[in-house]
Formats: sequence, C-alpha cells, structure tokens
Amino acid sequence: MKQARHILLLFTCLTITQAALHGAPVTAGGRPDYASDRAARAKALSQPYGWLSLTALQWLKPGITTVGSAADNTVVLAGAPAHLVTFEVKDGKVAVIAAAASLGFHGRPALAGGSRMVIGAGEDDDSALASGPLRLWVIDRGGRRYLRVKDPGATTRKQFHGLRWYPPVEHFRIQARWIPDSPPHGMHVPNEIGQVTSVSVAGHVEFELEGTRQTLVPMEADKDGLWFVFRDATYRKTTYGGGRFLTTDPPSNGLDHPGTVILDFNQAVNPPCAYSPFATCPLAPREDQLTIAIPAGEERYAE
Repeated sequence: MKQARHILLLFTCLTITQAALHGAPVTAGGRPDYASDRAARAKALSQPYGWLSLTALQWLKPGITTVGSAADNTVVLAGAPAHLVTFEVKDGKVAVIAAAASLGFHGRPALAGGSRMVIGAGEDDDSALASGPLRLWVIDRGGRRYLRVKDPGATTRKQFHGLRWYPPVEHFRIQARWIPDSPPHGMHVPNEIGQVTSVSVAGHVEFELEGTRQTLVPMEADKDGLWFVFRDATYRKTTYGGGRFLTTDPPSNGLDHPGTVILDFNQAVNPPCAYSPFATCPLAPREDQLTIAIPAGEERYAE
C-alpha cells in the first residue's frame, strides 16, 4: 500500500500493521494462522529497535536544542554522553552543529565533513544518528521536526511481557460491501500530539453486526488494500482508547467499482502509542468510532 505506507510514516505507524497483517500465514482451511501471526507481532515489537525501545520524543523548536545526560541540556537523555549533540533549527531545516565524538552517521563521525550537518526527516535505519546503542532520528510531523530516540535497554523493552488477545472468533470475520465514493471526499484525522491531518478517501465499507448496519471509512485505500483506524465500545474497558488498526486486502472489484472485502477484526492491532508515550499515532476519526462492541483482535496492553 504505497499511500498507506506514506501515512504510516507520517504518524509513526510504520511496519507493524502491514508486516503483521498483510501476507499473514493461512491455515489449510484458508483462514489466517492467528497464532503464528500474533507470535510474529510480539517478536517484531520487541526487536532491539522496535517500538518498545522508544525513550524520547521532543519537538525541536526554532533555535538551539541540546541533548545529553547532563542536567543543563534541553533534552536530558539517560545513558548518553554528558553533551551528545546540539541541533539548530533555522529556516525550516535541522542541522547538527556540535556533537560528541561518539555520535556517528553512516559509520563516520557526525561532523566529519565540517562544522554542521543538515539532517533529513527519514525514519528508516539508514537515517539514524548513532551513539553506542542509542539511535536518534529527526522526524517530521505536520511540518514540525521532532527528535525521536530509541534505546535497546529501554525499560519498556526489558519489561515486555507479551501481548493480550481475544480468542479468534469466526463471527468477527465479516464480508463487507465496498462502496466507492465519486468524487473522493476528505476526512480529518487527529493524532496523539494534537495535530489534525486531512486525508482523501476513495470510499467506505458497510457491514452488518449485532443486528445493525455499520460503516467504516479507510484512512488509506489503494491497489494493495485498505487501512482503517477504528474504535469500538470495547475501548471503555478492554481495548486501547485511541483506536486500533485494521488492514485488509483490496476490494474484490477494485477501488472504482462496488465489491466486497473481508474485515477480519481478529486481526485488529494496537498502534505504537499503546506501548509508549513517545510515539505519534493517528486516532480513530469521528467516522470510524463505532458504538457497538467488537471483542476481537488485540486487547489493551497491560503495563
């Protein structure tokens, strides 16, 4: 899902939804192998630089931001050198203007090429600054740049004790109707840091559950499938309050024609914000807040 991956990057919701849900193993009966899928998801989350290793998220305001373990830094970062790095935000760009000898980029000292280094907004491994086990990114959220830090020694990772799931129930694997919208319409999507982004949606799905007709609008839809951020009544007690992610295959007749699509709520998963206060995730938009309960998929993470 090319566009979906872009939105996931925008909201810090990268690989865990699509890696866990698209291409999931299937059983001989044609149903997903939920046990294998769920085990793989836990393994991905607990990788050294998975979402459980997040230790900091800081808006880099215009001007100077210093980072290190010393108390006089703007961002005090345990386990770092006393004065690890100084960032300057100017004219919409972020540059490293001072750095400890341990801070590297692509295996070389960060400032090996001069007295300043402009930092891009990439979020892959190749875009990270490194100091010992620490990894630092300068990401973009709604035109603002944020410092993100991951540490394999994070308490959240060391104390990870597995995920909780509802038992799979066939009742919550539903064939829904895909209804294209012509022209596509806009939808406002809030996120965990108070921003609102407008997305263009190509259609919606309708389905019956518990004797009532329900509607969901995908946050992204393309030739590879649909991606929803939804919330249901279980959020009050057992699921994450900001909503959960659900990814599907593409509609049976493509996006431009009415068709069908399987909504398997047994595959609904939590966003990264369910495990860390240092993630930035989309919240379920108003259109995707269901009043019925769907006790399926991943439950609230128990800290």
